Amino acid sequence: MNPHDYCQDKAAKSGSSFYYSFMFLPAERRQAITALYAFCREVDDVVDECHDLSLAQTKLEWWRQEVGRIYGGLPTHPVGHALKDVLKGFRLPQEQLLEIIDGMAMDLSQTRYLDFKGLQLYCYRVASVVGLLAAEIFGYQDRQTLKYAHDLGLAFQLTNIIRDVGEDARRGRIYLPIEDLQRFQVPAHQILAGEHSERFEALMRFQAARARAYYREAFAALPADTRRDQRAGLIMAAIYATLLTEIERDGFQVLRQRVSLTPLRKFWLAWRTFVGARVPRIPEDA
Repeated sequence: MNPHDYCQDKAAKSGSSFYYSFMFLPAERRQAITALYAFCREVDDVVDECHDLSLAQTKLEWWRQEVGRIYGGLPTHPVGHALKDVLKGFRLPQEQLLEIIDGMAMDLSQTRYLDFKGLQLYCYRVASVVGLLAAEIFGYQDRQTLKYAHDLGLAFQLTNIIRDVGEDARRGRIYLPIEDLQRFQVPAHQILAGEHSERFEALMRFQAARARAYYREAFAALPADTRRDQRAGLIMAAIYATLLTEIERDGFQVLRQRVSLTPLRKFWLAWRTFVGARVPRIPEDA
């Protein structure tokens, strides 16, 4: 299996919504974004699948060294080889790949966030930076596109946090800021125990409104003449924004189940967005 086939297999097996956005890209860009996505999956898997803290830290340090080898022209991992090829045609700053690893490392040392400002740093590292790198791959003329990519990445991560509240709680993590839990009088122990309540729903409506605000800011920043280049990002946005709407319609039943869209619905959203290069409609806050 060559390096790019390895990355393709990694992306396809993930079942992620991101995979649907890659389908319509030209071959060179599809190969590049798939390699970037495989890199993100590799370092994320270290945190999610390795239960020994010391071993996980060692593995992330190995990936930091591998990033150095990629830019030095001597990678050893299949994903590293794929990214080395990608660098021939795309500008992907080394420090941004390292920042993604730093974001993953935060999961090893931090399971709570005092306020949204602290959570923003995490979201920036694990999602906005990925958005900035993706924007380089998709292409743009106006640097305002980077503001769009930054805010869209933040919106995606906030949506992930809402969807995965229960799953994260079972791992002992609560990404919802402590200041928000206190504001809506939702004790952490209730989330850890999977106890749904009206107060929890109010808390989650607030989180959803915050995520939608970032979707709107992202779309407002996207230059009209860049929409076609950034269609892959808009496809992801259509899928994620629809998922957020479905979670809210379901009453934020996220503590004991994981809401998802069917593959057919994801494909339909991807096709519709690709054909029209349309900006997804974000519902008004309730």
